[in-house]
Amino acid sequence: MINNPILTGFHPDPSVCRVGKDYYIAVSTFEWFPGVMIYHSKDLKHWHLVSTPVNRTSQLNMLGNPDSGGVWAPALSYHDGKFWLIYSDVKELGGSWKDVNNYLITCDTIDGKWTDPIYLNSSGFDPSLFHEEDGKKYLVNMVWDYRPTRHSFYGIALQEYSPEERKLIGPSKIIFKGTNRKLTEAPHLYKINGYYYLLTAEGGTKYEHAATIARSKKIEGPYEIHPENPLITSWSYPELPLQKAGHGSFVQTHTDEWYFVHLTARPLKYKETPLLENRGYCPLGRETAIQKIEWKGGWPYITGGNFPKNRVESPSIPEQMWEKTPIKETFDQEKLPLHFQTLRIPFTEEIGSLTERKGYLRLFGRESFHSLFTKSLVARRWQHFSFEAVTKVECSPENFMQLAGMTNYYNTKNWSSIHLTHDEEKGRVIALLDCDNGQLCEPVGIIPTPDNVSAVYLKTIVSYETYRYSYSFDGKVWIDVGHTFDSLKLSDDYTAETQEGFFTGAFVGMFAIDTSGTRLAADFDFFSYEEKGGKP
Repeated sequence: MINNPILTGFHPDPSVCRVGKDYYIAVSTFEWFPGVMIYHSKDLKHWHLVSTPVNRTSQLNMLGNPDSGGVWAPALSYHDGKFWLIYSDVKELGGSWKDVNNYLITCDTIDGKWTDPIYLNSSGFDPSLFHEEDGKKYLVNMVWDYRPTRHSFYGIALQEYSPEERKLIGPSKIIFKGTNRKLTEAPHLYKINGYYYLLTAEGGTKYEHAATIARSKKIEGPYEIHPENPLITSWSYPELPLQKAGHGSFVQTHTDEWYFVHLTARPLKYKETPLLENRGYCPLGRETAIQKIEWKGGWPYITGGNFPKNRVESPSIPEQMWEKTPIKETFDQEKLPLHFQTLRIPFTEEIGSLTERKGYLRLFGRESFHSLFTKSLVARRWQHFSFEAVTKVECSPENFMQLAGMTNYYNTKNWSSIHLTHDEEKGRVIALLDCDNGQLCEPVGIIPTPDNVSAVYLKTIVSYETYRYSYSFDGKVWIDVGHTFDSLKLSDDYTAETQEGFFTGAFVGMFAIDTSGTRLAADFDFFSYEEKGGKP
């Protein structure tokens, strides 16, 4: 059996692709760099990260992109002996417009050097490439309508793409306006047994989310809707642990079995709230799950009903496990591990180095957490409801504008940190900051560090609805800071109450800030992340 989610933590909008007996899933990364994460599996059960293809500024320039802007809904396919990847770069998501650029890159191998991008269009987001049997290729994407008197989700557009001319050609035509669920997006086209199947997501990406399927004998339609639509949703099943089921894609295994990968989220209840009033908060973000598909009367159905299952029957394929991600990263290589990301910009000498001090990650203090430009922050996803993260930092801040340490981060307005900084009276100190919807506070007083201690250990302890910080001067005796933080404040659901962008998930990592402009150097000896037991 396959246990869901198959990709835990912030891994939304999965696009699945099979090449022979190998399976790949590409997921959205939004403002985190590199853009797009691609996972590999042999059995649809065990997955490992193999590629971050959008890894150069020539492919993706996100300076100034808003929170939850950047790379939306990649679409991965394999045809003509190479991989094709379509992605959006969303520049503005508030107000009436969605400013977005859609691109195509290719590569002969999944983990090779992908091409510089070919610009496609800007009419909307969630583009996907369909390879027709006759050799033609078509782009589908949702079209955005800014007009106040119209619904902003205008419909799904189809337009031919010419590989020879490296551009879209011919007219763009709206082929599907969606169902009464509205908010029709995330289109993928498939041709199966003489029918074109158009898979979309609808209902928005909160708890009402769903996947819709329609079919036609002609690629331009008209499309008839599944007689028992939606294909999948959690909206009618508030008691399920897997919520927000929707946006996804199909794959046919080499053993002729069908599966559907889709985004989902696992809410934690906060205090005592009625089931239907507030389903909870999802600090791990939107994750990736998988369901088995069966065909009846020419239509796909989720096996066992149109809702997400915790456990799914595995395909008739031998299991193949992968080496687990190391608990402790010691920064002995000249590149960051693939599961670490930066914000909006690549990891270059502008923000840090892995070679200036061997065996250390050196970060140079740059702009604040509120900046949409040059931040010196290296982080990884929260992937469990209960875990501990530890780092060891060494730096010598000379004023209050210099700080470096550990952060738990959702976006520019929702984060917390424990760090070393400088106090005019006490010298080098440990301090905490908490940013709640843009309101900054110091939840506890500053803590002096001994004169004979050069490096300080910092720890995050996450336990479901809450998390705490502690520190140590020797890595053995730990002192709790005496303040509890709410995990929910690092969730899409909390952010959605007051902000336009709410599509990512919680991260934990290392940072350096220096608003004096002198670029404080902070050295991190290691970073560990370990799942802990807790609630069942």
